[in-house]
Amino acid sequence: MKRRTLVALGVTGAVVAVLSTPAAAQSTDPAAAVQAVLDNVWVLVAGALVFFMQAGFALLEAGLTRAKNVTNIMAKNLADMSVGVIAFLAVGYGLAFGAGNAWWGTEGFFLSGSPLFEFGSSGVGNLSTATFFFFQVVFAATAVTIASGAMAERARFKAYLLFSLAMSAFIYPMVVHWTWGGGLIADISIGGAVYSDFAGSTVVHSTGGWAALMGAIFLGPRLGKFGPGGAPRPIPGHSMPMTILGVFILWLGWFGFNAGSELAADGVVMVVALNTAIAAAASTLTAGAVVWLRTGKPDVAMAGNGTLAGLVGITAGCATMNVLGSLVTGAVAGVLVVCSVFFIERKGVDDPVGAVSVHGVCGVWGTLAIGLFARYDDAFLGRDNAGLFYGGGGWQLLVQFVFVLIVLAWTLVTTGILFAMLRRFGVLRVSAAEEARGLDLAEHGAGAYPTDPMPRDERAYEQP
Repeated sequence: MKRRTLVALGVTGAVVAVLSTPAAAQSTDPAAAVQAVLDNVWVLVAGALVFFMQAGFALLEAGLTRAKNVTNIMAKNLADMSVGVIAFLAVGYGLAFGAGNAWWGTEGFFLSGSPLFEFGSSGVGNLSTATFFFFQVVFAATAVTIASGAMAERARFKAYLLFSLAMSAFIYPMVVHWTWGGGLIADISIGGAVYSDFAGSTVVHSTGGWAALMGAIFLGPRLGKFGPGGAPRPIPGHSMPMTILGVFILWLGWFGFNAGSELAADGVVMVVALNTAIAAAASTLTAGAVVWLRTGKPDVAMAGNGTLAGLVGITAGCATMNVLGSLVTGAVAGVLVVCSVFFIERKGVDDPVGAVSVHGVCGVWGTLAIGLFARYDDAFLGRDNAGLFYGGGGWQLLVQFVFVLIVLAWTLVTTGILFAMLRRFGVLRVSAAEEARGLDLAEHGAGAYPTDPMPRDERAYEQP
């Protein structure tokens, strides 16, 4: 009882302290001041969940690749967040959200020109610039990390750092400005319908997925992946526990990714969280069923990718769909991801973790699904019943398709140029000898699981 009393007093004191700050004191309405605090705290917590997704990606990618490359996987994920924060701070945030024109923002670099901690200073509801930046920068890091798995086990670390920098500072922020920043794509209206992508099926995931595709193509397949006749060979990952633990961490983080995108603490948050859970569960089951029917075995890794496919698929429409819409969207994503993984492999593209299928293909599906299943206004659509199956006509589906094509073209062209230049100057891929040895030793000088160099006989440590 004493401990509960102390905790209650502590929480009360913290709230009073926050409300007594100058920013909160500006409001003459106590309820509005409390709501401003709640909005900022919720988005901060949601951003922390998205940040934690980096650990999920790291474990997933490490588990699906070989032990000799685990250190390299971890290094790339660490670099994505570190490079991403600085690049987005310096350039990316200003390009994405700064006032400018329909193509790019021209102010806000290094977060200049805005009071960082004043509620509402971001121009997005009650959010301060600091809160909004934190939430957006972890999204930027996610878009970059998506490509890491597709490029695993053969990309030079320095080439990956350049890719991470370009994505965080320029390629991804431009897509954000055209959409969430109110630019080029947000200005498109077809038959009165405008684009919708609540949490980023295309803005984040397809952008990362198409970058992953170009990286995999320009790198070429891993040594031994395809036989003399072009038949793909399985290269099993080294740790299924890592893989599935990564899936669960990502699933947890996705509740912050999607529900946090409401950018406020209100009733929509629970709707989004429910739809996110339903779609992921449905996709896991359909992916597991399809791969079981196709191969005769319930492939756990493929089922895990099915979970992620459902999460990517529902990310765009999580605030506009009802339970049935989210269920169908997730179920279809589970089928698509399995078919896509096998199709891409047959075409000679080596994607060790299925990133192109999960994020690129299912990101497109989730974006188009809004045109079919949109039931409620999500603050983008501007109307209820926008989906084809709810009497909204085909205009929403068409505008979603145009949106997808623009992002697809932009990402393929920009990342294609980047990877072509890196390959032209010989810095994209490691040598065959380095690849065979493993990137941990070749690139970082230390394996993930080194043997103990010290003797195991205690007598070796006795003084003469």
